[in-house]
Amino acid sequence: MINRSEWLEDLQKNVSELISKSPAADIERNVKAFMGQAFNRMDLVTREEFDTYKLMLERALARVAALETRLQALEGRQTPVPQESDPSAKEGSQS
Repeated sequence: MINRSEWLEDLQKNVSELISKSPAADIERNVKAFMGQAFNRMDLVTREEFDTYKLMLERALARVAALETRLQALEGRQTPVPQESDPSAKEGSQS
């Protein structure tokens, strides 16, 4: 008597052979090729590329935030620079 796992393996083998000999295999290959071409035209990225870009963006945003904080601290220490529209700034620059 055939045990259960051997019977399932035989069934799977028979179904695989049947599908490979039928038009379903051709249809599957054609659909895969069509979908591959469609995805290539869409300029999609892989999950790995997406995760890499996401990490790079997070690092860049953290650096921008740190630089903004540092700039605010530096601006707080300096005396204000006169603007060109300020009449006293024009007089000082003409001498």
